[in-house]
Amino acid sequence: MIRLFKQKERVMNGIFFISAFMSIVSLVLIIVFMFTNGIPVMRKYGFSEFLFGTVWRPTASSPSFGLFPMILGSIYVTLGATMIGVPIGILTAIFMAEYCPNNLYKILKPGISLMASIPSIVYGFFALQLVVPIIRDYIGGNGYSMLTAMLLLAIMILPTVIELSESAIRAVPRSYYNGSIGLGATHERTIFSVMLPAASSGVLSSIVLGIGRAIGETMAVVLIAGNQPIIPDSLLSGVRTLTTNIVLEMSYAAGDHRQALIATGVILFVFILIINSIFIVIKNREDTSE
Repeated sequence: MIRLFKQKERVMNGIFFISAFMSIVSLVLIIVFMFTNGIPVMRKYGFSEFLFGTVWRPTASSPSFGLFPMILGSIYVTLGATMIGVPIGILTAIFMAEYCPNNLYKILKPGISLMASIPSIVYGFFALQLVVPIIRDYIGGNGYSMLTAMLLLAIMILPTVIELSESAIRAVPRSYYNGSIGLGATHERTIFSVMLPAASSGVLSSIVLGIGRAIGETMAVVLIAGNQPIIPDSLLSGVRTLTTNIVLEMSYAAGDHRQALIATGVILFVFILIINSIFIVIKNREDTSE
């Protein structure tokens, strides 16, 4: 019996090892493919021109691959969506964890989970039919703008921020709350000064995942952002992000054009890597200070 148990344990260890190994191999293959195909075209046209050039004209007789407008577009849209969506998401998570009545919670919780499962193209159609006309009629422009993309992405990151932040707040030992209340703090002060800081690691994780969702979103943004490869000069300007740049042109790209789009994916990968690295550094500092 003991021998059979050990054999099963060895088999499961082998399965777990193979699964982890395949994940690493897949990641390495993706990185190798992207960098081996993307770096040469960046070297050919110049790294500075590729990253900071302002003209994207891939099909001209003298092609130009200036990615700076798309880099700025991704940064602006992601920052805007984060500034709008993160505070709303964290406050909603606090409400659901500490204030929400049970009857209302039974409605809100499945609704938020449902939001996370809605396909991005459906969000895009929603914004196309509702948000774009509102922006056009009440704010200005033609509605296909950076502001519209920010609002849509802020909505799309809400389920991630809310669910993970709520789980982090609920995971804080209740003795923290009871101790703060016992020392005379109010309910609100306890939540914002004790419970939320104690859950900061999980809340920060939700923010990072939300940012990753925003910066990597494609199909919803392509419908409502205007998709103009220019540096946006206002919130009502059209904008093209790194992801939409790839999806709009990959179907007919060839040669250096195709390689430049793969290089765009390399830049996007580096952005995600930087965001995750910052998160790891902050988390390690928090763990060290504790």
